[in-house]
Amino acid sequence: MDRDDASPISSGVEGLDYVLRGGYARFRSHLVEGRPGSGKTTLGLQFLIEGARNGEKCLYITLSESKRELLSVASRHGWDLNGIEVLELVPPELSLDPSQLQTLVHSSDLELGETIKSALAEIGRMRPDRVVFDSLSEIRLLSQGSLRYRRQVLTLKSFFLLNNVTVLLLDDLTAEHDDLNLHSISHAVIRMEQLSPVYGGERRRLRVIKMRGVQIRGGFHDFVIRSGGVSVFPRLVASEHEVAKTGAPAISENSLDTLVGGGLERGTSTLLMGPSGVGKSTIACTYCHAALARGERVLVLLFDETKHIFLERAAGLGMDFRAFADSDMLLLEQVDPAELSPGELSSRIRSAVERSDVRIVVIDSLTGYLNAMSEEQQLVLQMHEILTYLNQKAVVTILLLANHGLIGQMSAPVDMTYLCDSVMLLRFFESGGRLRRAISVVKKRVSSHEDTIREFRIGRAGVTVGEPLVDFRGILTGVPVFEGKQGDLLKDKPS
Repeated sequence: MDRDDASPISSGVEGLDYVLRGGYARFRSHLVEGRPGSGKTTLGLQFLIEGARNGEKCLYITLSESKRELLSVASRHGWDLNGIEVLELVPPELSLDPSQLQTLVHSSDLELGETIKSALAEIGRMRPDRVVFDSLSEIRLLSQGSLRYRRQVLTLKSFFLLNNVTVLLLDDLTAEHDDLNLHSISHAVIRMEQLSPVYGGERRRLRVIKMRGVQIRGGFHDFVIRSGGVSVFPRLVASEHEVAKTGAPAISENSLDTLVGGGLERGTSTLLMGPSGVGKSTIACTYCHAALARGERVLVLLFDETKHIFLERAAGLGMDFRAFADSDMLLLEQVDPAELSPGELSSRIRSAVERSDVRIVVIDSLTGYLNAMSEEQQLVLQMHEILTYLNQKAVVTILLLANHGLIGQMSAPVDMTYLCDSVMLLRFFESGGRLRRAISVVKKRVSSHEDTIREFRIGRAGVTVGEPLVDFRGILTGVPVFEGKQGDLLKDKPS
């Protein structure tokens, strides 16, 4: 038996190879199904381009698209189809040649026989290594019955196997109901889907329904089609990644570290909770600036503000990030939550950690991302995997989450506190006719922390933390009662 039989070969899509644990099975037939527009043709072309790059003979058999249309698709992606043969099969009844027209037998019988015969003849002549057959829907229509259709596909499959061809059979699911006839006779089945949310761009995902002899990475995996082809973002499974060694804790180089017991430990996640404008982003910036000064790379995912505003605001607080951003020490990524899928977010974070050696990740904020998610539970499950993965990689993660409301009783849009190792609670409170800010660490798993509530101020010098607010009662509720002297609070400094 050939040891290469059914061995994995690259699909031309890195993320899909990861899902399939190496790629398609050599010398086997794979069914790729999906509604029109889901990306089957693009995936098929990438499969053939990868083969041509490796010096293999590649053939694209098309019954649904013309060669001209395929070349147009390739040019828009910047691809060169040199080395790929395109066989354009036109049934006799559609050729517009009067000599091909006949009325003695059913046209479907003649068309089906001629179509299969032409395809097999070209394969026998060329003896290709890779073939894309686009699409089985034409064969289904010409067969005019599920039994005949199944037999025709079995004939194709047997012929491909005898000639040692690796094949992608594309099916656009144009039947009235999903036809599962081919699932049992295909070595692998890949379903591609395109979803249209109420607001925002379309979302695409795929699922490997079956792959014989391979423990595939199951579930739905997001993918996008952009210039350059299909990019698949495998679902992140933290347990599949090795655990890195931890190092010295990340410190902010200001009095914030007193609250958290000396700094944020490597491989831990911290949640900053508070109303909009209370200073969550500024506190995250202090940790980022200190890390950059130590020579560590930082990734900041911006959901709620632009890169320009982020840099301007930080510069006004004495933290100039522009030089770090220009040198790629600070990776600033502005995210449109209406266009980003959950899988792509995980992929961006994983790429930054494994390829750029990022040591601190800031997500600013979860609120903006949550508003674009269809289901709250999906966000929680996804963040669980992301945080577990980052913790295993000894990365310090800082998450920002805005509460509903500004003053008084507040609520969080989603409960993320049980996922994070540390939780900092930030609040506005009123005293002496002025609006002030308070901060407290309410949770820290790995070490001790202060249980006090302190006032803090944001100014040109950054964050200043005051003494414990021992003369207040009810600060965290947003409606405090002052029981001390005004002199115990932070003094205003002349500007």
